[in-house]
Amino acid sequence: MRLLQELFTTDVGLFSAAGIAFMLGMGVFFLRLFTRNDAPAAKDVPHQR
Repeated sequence: MRLLQELFTTDVGLFSAAGIAFMLGMGVFFLRLFTRNDAPAAKDVPHQR
């Protein structure tokens, strides 16, 4: 309980919580970015010569 109190009441704890939230958000963003399949299929792409 004391750790949560320090996390949300002190300046250092709030910066740590913000950093953790930012990193988790970045992880979710990149996971969705890299796993999204919006590229056209190979049969739909015209060949360039």
